[in-house]
Parts: sequence; structure tokens; C-alpha cells
Amino acid sequence: MISPSLSAFDAAAILIALAAVLGYLNHRFLRLPSSVGLTVMGAVASLAVVGLDRLLPASTLAEQVSAFVSDIDFHTTLMDGMLSFLLFAGALHVDWTEMRRGRLAIMVLSTVGVILSTLIIGGGFLLLSSALGLGVPPLWCFVFGALISPTDPVAVMGVLKRAAVPPTLQATVAGESLFNDGVGVVVFSILLAAALGTEPFTIGHAAKAFFVEAGGGALLGLAVGWLGFKAMKSIDEYTVELMISLAVVMGGYSLAQFLHVSGPVAMAVAGLLIGNAGVQLAMSDMTRDYMLKFWELIDELLNAVLFLLIGLEVIAIVPDPRILLTGALAVPLVLIARALAVGTPLAVLRSRLNMGRLALPTLIWGGLRGGISVALALSLPDGPARNVILAVTYVVVLFSVVIQGGSVGQLIARLSKDREPNGQ
Repeated sequence: MISPSLSAFDAAAILIALAAVLGYLNHRFLRLPSSVGLTVMGAVASLAVVGLDRLLPASTLAEQVSAFVSDIDFHTTLMDGMLSFLLFAGALHVDWTEMRRGRLAIMVLSTVGVILSTLIIGGGFLLLSSALGLGVPPLWCFVFGALISPTDPVAVMGVLKRAAVPPTLQATVAGESLFNDGVGVVVFSILLAAALGTEPFTIGHAAKAFFVEAGGGALLGLAVGWLGFKAMKSIDEYTVELMISLAVVMGGYSLAQFLHVSGPVAMAVAGLLIGNAGVQLAMSDMTRDYMLKFWELIDELLNAVLFLLIGLEVIAIVPDPRILLTGALAVPLVLIARALAVGTPLAVLRSRLNMGRLALPTLIWGGLRGGISVALALSLPDGPARNVILAVTYVVVLFSVVIQGGSVGQLIARLSKDREPNGQ
């Protein structure tokens, strides 16, 4: 997907060099969370390039940057490459003991919550697009609802590391984000097939596809994670054990695609298994130290490149005032849908699960959208609906990462101080 004048290695080198420079500037001067800082600086750089071309008509810098960004297949790069590493690395650091206490909430929010959010956002987006004369077909509105509903585990966990969130709530938020993106991708694929007319849309067909992909992904994750665990337990050589972890990620994700089950769900399950049972029972102290530091480095590096790409992709937004207004109005729509999709299940489960007063605001404002939504929007086929959905997705993701991601830590700290002095 890279032009003849720019090899894949050159493109990777440019992105990593940019991420390193901007990451240094952020750490040295801005001191924002990495995801927020890189997204902001990437977006500002893109807007500066566009502004420079407006001031200097002879300049073709925006065209060159746009060509570079478009040459990078964002969907393939994230969904078929980076995502497997990011989800495994994220799950590796989630405490299973704490996560088990919130397992009911995780299961309900990552399934019922995603479906409910898809329906609410899809219906609201249909009303918005009709009112503004954009004429997005109904099924495509629900496709947008599906791609924007999952919270991004990379963005969420990056912010939670800096926020004073109680351990059980932190594990619940992280666990929900790890699994709801897999569920969201499944729902998205079902609705997209219906919108394109390639598959009939019936409740029975959708339910069968959902359980096969999500359930199959969980079973595959258990299988490859268990094989990796047993192999690691039988030896004590950190270099080989690191290679086994890479084999679990790359081989497991490729196998999931071949079997047509959810790779994201498989990697989340495998990461949880190796990050808990594997770390405690199958590794020496030296191996454990190398394993956790290696995957933390992979997580930080890919995280930096991902959010830099999100910022740079701003240059591809169609500058139509109606579309930008729709994007601005979609922000409160997505937040309202998130509040209803999270608040309703928590209210129903209140008698069985009390996660404290911090749970609802943390799950709502901390439910960040990120690279997964952008990648799904970029995977849509060309057409009028794609232009609208892509631009609106960018607006929602930028607001989510920059505004929500930049303020959720302060929000949690204030709520903890004012409402829950005992940290409940």
C-alpha cells in the first residue's frame, strides 16, 4: 500500500521518528497523557499544513502529507497488525483477581451495552443526518453506531494508568474495553454486510454470527494461551519464552482470521491467561521481569504511533460545514448513548454488584473512542455515506481522546475527594 518512492520500512521509520520527537516534546513540555499529547500534536501539525497551503497557493505540502497518510492502509495496519499486539499487551497487565469481581459487569457491558449503544446512536444519527439533509441510509446509520460504540482499550488503559481509580473499577473498565471492541467489530461486520446487501439481515442470522465469532474467539484465545502457558512452564529461558509470547500473538491472531472468529477477543483472553497464570506459575523472576518490560515497551511504541496516526488523519476530513456540524452534534449523542448503555445495565445489576459511585462517571467519561473506530470507518467502501461517517468518526474520536482523555483523571480525582473520601 506504500507508493514506489516510499518503502514500508521508510514509512515505519518516518512514523516512529515523528512519534519519538513529538513524544519527547510532550514529555518535556506539555506533560499530557501520551495518547492525548500525540493526537493533539498530530492534529495541530495536520491543520498547520493545511493552513500553510491556504496562505501559499504554490505549496503542495498538504497534498504530499495527504498522499503519505493515504498510502498507509490504516485499517490493515491496525486491525491486521497492531491490534493483536496492543490487546495482548493490555490484557497482560490486567489483574485477573480484581477483574473477576467485576466479571458480571464486564460481560454485560461488553455485549448488551455495545448492542444498546449501537441502536441508540444509529437511531440518533439517522435523525441528525436527515435533519441536516445528508441523507445517510438507515442501515448505514446503524453501521456508524456499531463502529463508534466500542471503547478503545489502548486509549482507556493509557488514561487509567494516570488516574487514581480503585483497583476493581480499573480492572472492570479495562476488561470491558478489552472485550467490547471485539464484540463491536462483530456487530459492525454483521451490519455492514446487511448494508452492502451481501448478507440477509435477520435476528437469527445476526445472533448466530455473533456467537460464532465472539465465542469462537474466546475459545481460541484459551487454547493458544494455554499452549503458550504450558510451553513456558516447561522451560526457564527468557529469550525463548519471549518468542513463545510473540508466537501466541502473531500465530493466534492469524489463526483467528483463518477460522473466521474474533481475533481481538482471542488476544484479550490469551493475554489475560498468560499475564496472570503464566506470570505467576510459569516464569522465573528474571523471565517475568523481561516479559513485562518487553510488552510494556511494545505497548508504548505502538500506542505512540497509533495516536500520532489518528492526529495525522485529520487532514483527510471533508471540509463540508454540514458534515462538521453533524460531527459536533454526534459528540453529545455518543455520550448520551454511552450513559444509557452503561447506566441501564448497572442499575439492573445494582442488587448483585455495587461498584461505588465512581463507576458510572468513570465508565461514561472514561469510555474513550480511538483507533479501532477510525480503522473501521476507513474500511468502509467508497460512497457518500463513507465520507460522512468518516468525518463524523474523526470528530468524535478527537473529542474523546483530547477532551475526555485529558480531563478524566481530574474528574476522577475531584469525585474521589468530594464524594468518596474513602475511595469506595
